[in-house]
Amino acid sequence: MTTAVPVRSEMARSLQRALWMLATMGVALTVLLVALLPIDEPGSLPLIVLPVIFVIYLVAGGLAWRRRPRSDIGFLIVIAGMAVYAGSLFSTEVPALVAIGSVCATLMVAAIVHLLLAFPTGRLPDRLSVFLVVATYAVCLVMQAPLYLFDADGPFPPFALADLPRAAEFFSLLQTIVASALMVWVAWVLWGRLRRADAAHRRVLVPLFSYGIFTVLFMPLIAIVLDRVLHLDPTLRGFLQFGVIAGIPIAFALGTIRGGFARTGELEELGAWLGGRGESGEPLGAALQRALGDPSLRLYFRAADRAGFVDVEGHPADDVRRSDPRRGWQPIMLDGREIGAIEYDAELFSGPGRVRAAGSVVAIEVERERLTAELRASQRELRQSRERLVEASDRERRRVARDLHDGLQVQLVLLALEAQQIAAAAPETVPDRATRLRVEIDAAAADLRALVSALVPAALIERGLEAAAEDLADRMPIPTHFEADLPGAELGDLVEATTYFVLTEALANVVKHAKASVARVRLARRDGLLRLDVEDDGVGGASMDAGTGLRGLADRVEAIGGTISVTSRRGHGTHVRAEVPCA
Repeated sequence: MTTAVPVRSEMARSLQRALWMLATMGVALTVLLVALLPIDEPGSLPLIVLPVIFVIYLVAGGLAWRRRPRSDIGFLIVIAGMAVYAGSLFSTEVPALVAIGSVCATLMVAAIVHLLLAFPTGRLPDRLSVFLVVATYAVCLVMQAPLYLFDADGPFPPFALADLPRAAEFFSLLQTIVASALMVWVAWVLWGRLRRADAAHRRVLVPLFSYGIFTVLFMPLIAIVLDRVLHLDPTLRGFLQFGVIAGIPIAFALGTIRGGFARTGELEELGAWLGGRGESGEPLGAALQRALGDPSLRLYFRAADRAGFVDVEGHPADDVRRSDPRRGWQPIMLDGREIGAIEYDAELFSGPGRVRAAGSVVAIEVERERLTAELRASQRELRQSRERLVEASDRERRRVARDLHDGLQVQLVLLALEAQQIAAAAPETVPDRATRLRVEIDAAAADLRALVSALVPAALIERGLEAAAEDLADRMPIPTHFEADLPGAELGDLVEATTYFVLTEALANVVKHAKASVARVRLARRDGLLRLDVEDDGVGGASMDAGTGLRGLADRVEAIGGTISVTSRRGHGTHVRAEVPCA
């Protein structure tokens, strides 16, 4: 069995090179930070955790960015890592870097909130999320300013505009209170999303949102309880705070492994896949799943009867899944025709634009696979039809042989014996016995004519289809209206025989099953087609799959290029229509 080889586009390779450059830059920044931090000084032991946290964020962000290039999640993880890095600069001894660290000391909190609320699409899903993120950034940047602007002994004395330590302390407390309220609100929003998620999404969201809720609640706990109330040792408090912050990208990495970051490739990748279709051997549906990053994605084709959609295996689309608001449904159009559809996870995409664009790229391939599927189905139906025709012919031959062997042959043998006995009989008994023999010979001849008529009706041979059909309608046990409009030349023996047998079977079903009070038969020839309509006002409920009779007729009609349909609603009678080429 050949293993499908994913086709990588030039854009995917370009992204790979960009991520390697990001990794190189991260290594350089990490080495620089380690060199600048005063790790060897007393009480500075927690500082060694800062470069480690920065590396964790970069690795998790690079992984998410590589697997979902079109999502902003990877970018946001990297930005959160940069916020951690910027805040770490406060602990260096370079004045310019300390200034940056003073401004960005709490920026990592806003970046983490932004990251949590934007998962999994990378975009904030509603106005509440936007408000919470903007408010958190304002608290972390704007309300942080009084701490270094009004305190000459504060984080960075050169920034101090005035020496107002009480004002600085007030704003620090206000920042703590407002930030704590926002963190509780964010935790409530995350809990609501986790509670509303279905089982498949909850499997990904539970580890991430659970840890996220713990993190946003632990931050005010540090600021209020551990710092202001319990006066926890700064070294221990630093380890706790840094440890909790480091767990955020680890939780995202766990979400990645469990499926939360299914890869979203560029549309160019689909084009590359189409170009290497013969080499890769990868199915179209699998290529769409890989490119759009949705392992639950399903590709459907417009069914041959145009009444619905089927997948590559021929199974119909699930209406329950289509009506699920968490699932998206994007039609695939080609030349103004709907040729297929993509069912996808709506919660992974901020809108249908990406899925619509992907459908446009693969539309021609979808049409090719749809036509291929129809051809295979047609070949399968043709093979099955031929098998049924052969079986029907065998059954008919066996029936004829049985009727000849058990009926007519026995009669002829008895007649021969009777004729032999008459030859040796007394002269006075010969006339009576000869008369009886003649009667029995007539009966045998009548049986033979009935058998021949069952195979090829005499009326059809002698007078044609219209007369034979009218004679059949006249002999119906219920009132049957007959109409015919057959202008032009002869129809041909095969067309007449096929149409007559369809009429025979349809009228027989009316008598046996329909419980009808009236029937109608119409023959018409239009535009190279002979159309037969048989209607009744009976109980309805007839089906092509209900027995072998109508199915056998369908095989006979389709074998000469015709079509047959049955419309039969319960309580509304049955309408059988057959159309046979007769040009």
